[in-house]
Parts: sequence; structure tokens; C-alpha cells
Amino acid sequence: MRIALISDIHANIVSLEAVLDDIDARNVEKIICLGDVVGYGPWPIECADLVMKRCELTICGNHDEALTLGAVGFNPIAKEAIDWTAGQLKPGIFSGPSTRKRWDYLTKLAKTHTIGGDLFIHGSPIDFTSDYILPGDIAFGKSSKMEAIFDAIGERLFVGHTHLPMVMTEDCEVHLPKEIDHSWTSDPGRKEVINVGSVGQPRDGDPRACYVIVDGAEITWHRVEYDLMKTVKRIEAVGTLDERLGKRLITGQ
Repeated sequence: MRIALISDIHANIVSLEAVLDDIDARNVEKIICLGDVVGYGPWPIECADLVMKRCELTICGNHDEALTLGAVGFNPIAKEAIDWTAGQLKPGIFSGPSTRKRWDYLTKLAKTHTIGGDLFIHGSPIDFTSDYILPGDIAFGKSSKMEAIFDAIGERLFVGHTHLPMVMTEDCEVHLPKEIDHSWTSDPGRKEVINVGSVGQPRDGDPRACYVIVDGAEITWHRVEYDLMKTVKRIEAVGTLDERLGKRLITGQ
């Protein structure tokens, strides 16, 4: 089965639509979203509706979770964005059924999902929504944190959250997609962490949207051009959202 994995859309409808168009051209059987449908970006309603329509499953991200729990531990810019986002999405006295359906969807997302030996989480098994798995976690060998993460998975762990696409193996190797021609073949006898990158706010120095297709043992990262200046201008037009959230899209940082 060919599965597309998308993550960290962050209310960027322009990049989401471009990615879905690319997926539609690649004979994919299902789409799974690894969280953070909202936050940072200017189109939370539109992105939520499109994810509900197109994704077979969506995992809860920390920004999705913050809609109801609050932006605990968020920096001021991210907190301001999630507060604005909650105001756009939260049902009021006169809200219709579509608003309530959208809110219920985003606030009742699953935090994990398993297919065979594959585990799907936004953050990590240590904290499903908020823990970051970073290359530095194995910079000096396998840390106790990574020992716990690899002990918690069967074969492969697919995550988002950091916006940094990569493969991390249990023998302390880190592989970036650009170093491996954007493809990876999993070894059934080896545990791996695969980060699928970000659709709506890449942070690996490449401003193009990023997602993954999984076809058995074969994993491929795909980069998709989109009209990022449209998103930048929309963020600036909202006013409440810090303009730096738009400007960082230009550099992919």
C-alpha cells in the first residue's frame, strides 16, 4: 500500500493544496496527517476542512492540542498565533454544525496510530505531541532518551514536529534526504525514526513544502513548489499574526 504522510501544515492552505495535487499524481492509496493542522498560518478553517476531507487519519500535534489546553510552553509569537487561531475556530452560541464539526475534529484527534510494525506520532513516544527528536539526541552515541524511544517502537516510527526531514537509525546514524537522493529503503531488522518534514513551514533551509510517500520498505521525500508569497502576504494582512511567521517561509528556516 502506498501511503502519503503529511505533517505540520500550520494553516498554510496554499502549500497544502499544492502537496495534495502532487499526491494525486502519484497513485497514493491513503493519506495520513501527523498533526499540527493549525497554528502559525492564516487559514485554519480552510486547512481543517481540507484535511478532514482528504486524510484517512490525523494525529494530534502540539498546536492542535493547544486549542483546548492552551499554548503552554509556546514562545510569545506562537502563543499569539494559537490564541488567534482558537478564536477563528471555537464555536460560539450562534455557530452552525460545520463549525462544531470542525472543532470536534481538531480537539479529539488520536495521539498515536499503528500499522503493522509502524508507529505514527507527532512528537515521540516520550511525549506524543511535544517531544522533539533531533539529530543531537545521538550526537554522542545513543542517549537514554533515544534508548527509550527505540524500545517503544516495533520497526519504524514516523514523526513530524521538528519540521526537519531525516532518518535516524538505532545504530546512531542520521541521514538527511538531500544526502540520500531523497529516498530510503528500510531494513526490516533495524529500528528507524523517519521525520516526514513540514508541508506548511519547512525549517531545513528549503522553502518548498515537504511530505513522504511510504511504499512498503521504500520511503521517498517529495518537495513541492508553491506560491509562498501568497501566504506571506496573507499573514501580514491578518495583522494579529506576527509578520516573522511569513518571512521565515521565504528562507525555509
